[in-house]
Amino acid sequence: MSRTIQVTFDAHDPRALSIFWRDVLGYVHPAPPGVDLPEGADPLAAWDDFLERAGVPADQRNTRSAIEDPDGAGPRLFFQQVPEDKTAKNRVHLDVRAAPGLEGEERMAALEAECERLVKLGATRTRRHEPEPPMSGGFIVMADPEGNEFCLD
Repeated sequence: MSRTIQVTFDAHDPRALSIFWRDVLGYVHPAPPGVDLPEGADPLAAWDDFLERAGVPADQRNTRSAIEDPDGAGPRLFFQQVPEDKTAKNRVHLDVRAAPGLEGEERMAALEAECERLVKLGATRTRRHEPEPPMSGGFIVMADPEGNEFCLD
């Protein structure tokens, strides 16, 4: 029997990092438990109201955040606040599939376009790896706003 997974990020600012990844992946912030959001309502504002009503102190309201695939296909991403800085290269990273089915110049052009969009969202471009058939179609290594490496693939 297979299992579903949740990918967890340690973060200084869980809300900001969840917004970045939401915009990268086209995910959504879920509604708070027991809250039915009307069409077009801001789930983050609903969370602010929910946490205030629950008596969560203001300084503890940004200790966690989560985003989900609206289609239910991808894993849930969870962001938890930690005090320490990132100190080493990730041992696990996400590959953002930005050019599926494309090859050569067309693939690299699609990756470059996505790279440009993500830099505007706050990502940092680290390096580009050229295609090396048959083992690699080429990819771009990036880092999110808190320094977590990921690849555009």
